[in-house]
Amino acid sequence: MNNNLEKSTISEVFMNPLVEQRADPWVYKHTDGYYYFTASVPEFDRIELRRARRIQELNASDVAVAWTKHKEGPMSSHIWAPEIHFIHGKWYIYFAAARSGDTDNGMFDHRMFVLENDSSNPLEGTWIEKGQIVTKWDSFSLDATTFEHRDIRYLVWAQKDPAIAGNSNLYMSAMANPWTLQGEQVMLSKPEFAWETIGFLVNEGPAVIRKNGRIFISYSASATDYNYCMGLLSADENSDLLDPASWTKAGHAVFQTNDETGQYGPGHNCFTVSEDETEDIFIYHARNYKEINGDPLYDPNRHARAQVLKWSHDGAPLFGIPVRDSKDDTVQI
Repeated sequence: MNNNLEKSTISEVFMNPLVEQRADPWVYKHTDGYYYFTASVPEFDRIELRRARRIQELNASDVAVAWTKHKEGPMSSHIWAPEIHFIHGKWYIYFAAARSGDTDNGMFDHRMFVLENDSSNPLEGTWIEKGQIVTKWDSFSLDATTFEHRDIRYLVWAQKDPAIAGNSNLYMSAMANPWTLQGEQVMLSKPEFAWETIGFLVNEGPAVIRKNGRIFISYSASATDYNYCMGLLSADENSDLLDPASWTKAGHAVFQTNDETGQYGPGHNCFTVSEDETEDIFIYHARNYKEINGDPLYDPNRHARAQVLKWSHDGAPLFGIPVRDSKDDTVQI
């Protein structure tokens, strides 16, 4: 027994994969009791939404297409990593898109964009394009996520700083509204450890969870094959979140490939809660095989998965290892 683990209050059962061929998964539990799900689709050409009363039911739920890529221009290719948020009575989707047939100094030409919908059910109504999130540099940027803390809304995202070697670092800024940054934009983390720099120098896919007097940001690192893994930043909830010195970075990967369970390249997670809201759940993608033919980015089998997030007695998240694929309905997390 690991005495460092807090005892779970429920036994949550998931059949994994949760949703097949859906990378970069995002699950949000709304006040209406529904879980809302979106993710990157293998075609990278649209944004889908689905909802269900239970996490496990997301796979069988109806799917609505919220938005489809443009025929040309900066929103016409490689639609990546959508997230859905409910802010001040409206729904917002954050996503990254690129220009067809174009690259930025050999990299994908992604920028971050926002959609808005004022319908009570985001699978209905009209999604309005609010435009690009303008940052300090006009450079490769993606994986925007947002949260509010003490009446200030923040954006955290990944971006290429032209003056820093590598592919992407993590940045944070306050927001004037859900699609506009305000004030200083600060770097929280850049790839520096060996496990962050395999294949590519990457910090991306941030996700925020607040608990035990601290704010945690998980993120993903390295290439999108079996080397893909997750790191963790933390800050005291009373600190200045826009001061990089407030953040502590774990020196090791907190979630990574596990040969024994047959899960490879786990990452790009999000956080949600159980139906009774007594357990924290994290959703992530992983493959169930190691060897990939060609560019792993175009391998479609990064499946969305779910498992319970444990917490240590000192208040830190413990991700454990990615669980093996379910064999039957007796498999428990």
